[in-house]
Amino acid sequence: MKRRDFIKISAALAASTALPWATQAQAALDSLRVIAPAGPGGGWDQTARAIEEVVRALNLAGAVSVENVPGAGGTIGLAQLGSKEAGNAKVLMVMGLVMVGAILTNQSPATLEQSTPIARLTGEYEVVVVPASSELKSMADLTAKLKADTAAVSFGGGSAGGTDHILAGLIAKAAGADVTKLNYIPYSGGGEALAAILGGHVTAGISSLSEWEGQVKAGELRVLAISSGSKLDGLDAPTLKEQGLDIELANWRGVVAPPGIDDAGKAALLDLVKQINESAEWKKILADKKWTDLYLAGDEFAALVDAENARTTEILKGIGLVE
Repeated sequence: MKRRDFIKISAALAASTALPWATQAQAALDSLRVIAPAGPGGGWDQTARAIEEVVRALNLAGAVSVENVPGAGGTIGLAQLGSKEAGNAKVLMVMGLVMVGAILTNQSPATLEQSTPIARLTGEYEVVVVPASSELKSMADLTAKLKADTAAVSFGGGSAGGTDHILAGLIAKAAGADVTKLNYIPYSGGGEALAAILGGHVTAGISSLSEWEGQVKAGELRVLAISSGSKLDGLDAPTLKEQGLDIELANWRGVVAPPGIDDAGKAALLDLVKQINESAEWKKILADKKWTDLYLAGDEFAALVDAENARTTEILKGIGLVE
């Protein structure tokens, strides 16, 4: 056999054996189950299925599946995570700021202390809107009315105790208004809230930017402020901070693992989520869904959860939703 033929055959054999080995080496977990503590279609479910899609694409686990466990603002899923899944390092559960509020308002016996924080992944910032015909042109106009007669200013948004409600409370507090008299009207969906705003049934509306982006672009709604730390590209509206209200709030989503997992299991999940976040596949999903990358992992994420719990508890107590 000629030397060059031997080299070609050796290279081909090396390539044929290296590829399966490399693929297998990537799959650090033999299986992964992602719990979406809500029904199909919502933000937590979409996040869980996005994780599933990227794990499959990158071969980060031998098998991956999504399990929906809906109910009580995610606290039913949280209870399952803390009991049935304790010690299982092959499970992740999607959660977020909404769950922080739901734990408090539902007086849930299951709390995030019975979980292992892994990472915050994404978020959507909130906007404060009024009809285009409203006399309110800025947050200064709105907060002046709040201070003069808090109960006379009504906010429309999502469920009681949710992110929209929390932001309304934070605005009232930062404006020096009487938080105990906050007039917040919860609606079951964005369509109902939109109708109330456009019909003049509430003074202002609060929701994620994506909820009402179409009406903002069409000139039907005016954005008084956005809750991000700095202005967002494509939105001609100031932040709350730029208007003298020291508030930054995102309706963020992240993942936690069961309690009682060992250090090796936690490290494997942290690495898996880091690989997801850094992948081109994940970045495409963020762009397609208009989710903001708010990745924060490990101890820093755990500290954020503690801080959000303290802030949310203070506001919901002030509103009167939590004793």
